[in-house]
Amino acid sequence: MDIMAHALWSTAAAVGARRKLVQPVHLGWAAFWGVFPDLVTFTIPAIFRIGWLLTGVSKSFLPAAQGPHFEWVWTLYNCSHSALSFGLVFGTVWMLARRPVFEICGWLLHIAIDTFTHRGWFATQFFWPVSHVHLDGIPWETRWFLLANYAVLVVVLFGANVLRSLYPHANPSDRHIRSEVSAPERRLADRPHDDR
Repeated sequence: MDIMAHALWSTAAAVGARRKLVQPVHLGWAAFWGVFPDLVTFTIPAIFRIGWLLTGVSKSFLPAAQGPHFEWVWTLYNCSHSALSFGLVFGTVWMLARRPVFEICGWLLHIAIDTFTHRGWFATQFFWPVSHVHLDGIPWETRWFLLANYAVLVVVLFGANVLRSLYPHANPSDRHIRSEVSAPERRLADRPHDDR
């Protein structure tokens, strides 16, 4: 799937998670982790290609047949699109932070989406390097799918916004923050008053 859709789906999932979890979920970090697998894979080649295009070394942003080719990108792509890599990072961060960092689940959502929306060279080998098993999904750039995807995203994000306005206090993490803020006020109110 394209990088913008990954960011939006991760944000939508984080909005939903916020309504269920006591622990705060940061939307910006969820969006970042939602695009992380593609950023880590394609940023360096993109910088080189933009540089070559701007300096006249290349006439196109697309890879030239004569090279150079970034062969290591495919290993990085497989690694960043593997649920095993995600699990290793998620587990390590959980141990270090002493709590699950749910924003990183944007990465897992990215892998799940790409599993069903990629094929051919970009097919997601979701258990790499243990297995090369993959699905030949619907290419995300297929016109009807692209339109349907963004239409559903609009509905989901609009619906989340409507729910938020109808039920502004439905977020457990907000209740936790409000209870911490209001606790001193409650203690102050419970103090005996001097009537002099």
